[in-house]
Amino acid sequence: MFHKIIGTMLLIVGILGIIMGSIMFGDIGIACIVGALSALLSGIGFISLPKNK
Repeated sequence: MFHKIIGTMLLIVGILGIIMGSIMFGDIGIACIVGALSALLSGIGFISLPKNK
């Protein structure tokens, strides 16, 4: 149950990070987008975990 909540929060952080990274200038914007992409991939991984019984 908690992995769905964590995954959803990571997806939100990833989307917001990509938006904010596109506003930033230079290398820091690229670094922000890379961090946001890793948050997106982690969120997708948490959401796709199988449910334990």
